[in-house]
Amino acid sequence: MPLVKNGKLVRDAFVTVADDETLPDAPALVSAERLLKEADALFARNQPVGVIWPNSKDVLDLAPFVDRLAVVALVFPKFRDGRAYTQARLLRERLGYKGELRAIGNVLRDQFLLMVRCGFDALDVAKEADAQAVEKELKTYSVFYQPTGDGRPTPLRARLAAARSV
Repeated sequence: MPLVKNGKLVRDAFVTVADDETLPDAPALVSAERLLKEADALFARNQPVGVIWPNSKDVLDLAPFVDRLAVVALVFPKFRDGRAYTQARLLRERLGYKGELRAIGNVLRDQFLLMVRCGFDALDVAKEADAQAVEKELKTYSVFYQPTGDGRPTPLRARLAAARSV
């Protein structure tokens, strides 16, 4: 699947590794179970480590690893299941995760903007046409009333900041 990072189509440097496979001498994405069982060995390697974290697991369990994980891939199993949005905000806002936050699974065009606003900076999209549309979709709206961790001020915050500067 095409990977879009920060609005641009990129080559995925990470290899997804099954639990029973040997780790390659390359950046690896492993399952949550493997990370929790083999964390010391995974981080002892001289390669970046990422995790595929299902939305049924508590993302706060990643707290001991946030400074060492290069990628956290959060799973959207189906359109109606938005738990990964909450996980993304918790990772960015509560745990202070600074690495790549990747949306995988059922990543749909009409959700790109909300995903980015919740903290995702990489989207594993289903179709090449969707990858080409990311930049356009991210410019759909310019003003937001709900605050998120993306750093954009809400209209109220912008007005208050302007009033303080006068």
